[in-house]
Amino acid sequence: MINNISQLNNKIIKCRSCTRLINFRKKILKKKRKQYINQQYWGKPITGFGDINGEMLFVGLAPAAHGGTRTGRVFTGDKSSDFLYKCLFKANISNQINSDHINDGLKLKNAYITAALKCVPPEDKPLKKELDNCSNFFNNEIELLKNLKVIVCLGKIAFDACKYFYKKKINLDQKIKFGHAKIYSLKNGIKLVGCYHPSPRNVNTGRINENKMVRLFQKIKDFN
Repeated sequence: MINNISQLNNKIIKCRSCTRLINFRKKILKKKRKQYINQQYWGKPITGFGDINGEMLFVGLAPAAHGGTRTGRVFTGDKSSDFLYKCLFKANISNQINSDHINDGLKLKNAYITAALKCVPPEDKPLKKELDNCSNFFNNEIELLKNLKVIVCLGKIAFDACKYFYKKKINLDQKIKFGHAKIYSLKNGIKLVGCYHPSPRNVNTGRINENKMVRLFQKIKDFN
């Protein structure tokens, strides 16, 4: 039985359930990007980060190959995190505009951030079995967030992972569908929020921009 976040994070880091993901991590460690060639990569599953007593939970898909898998912290050290933390800072949810490495002084305000899948998948495409293997960790995180009021799903796969969790937990019967800024009130009082993923693809194509993201983040703060 998991009683606290330290116990959970210890189990996450030691997990070796998915052979394909383990092999992919090993491949990344051997083929570092040129700008990080002298850095020691984390190369293990990624835990959540932030205020465990927070009312907001931000959920992404998985750590990036040369972001979280390199730095050891979710949404850290890549282009997606650069954009995300600009927006979180402007919405006064983080204390700084950057998320570069685990000792950079970053703190979240009334919020926790995690990933549905704890290891980077090839081509950012997890298998259903891999998501199922990680679902227990994800479920434990949600259960440990005792003050949780709002879940912001950064991308459709994160949204679907939350839907899957609540279908089992509260017999979710609503027809809820992913969309940016779509907000659903669940039976248990939790608000489930869809949000475009802060990926370079979404930013560069104009699907998402800072103003649109910050407006959404400011809106969810009003729920608390």
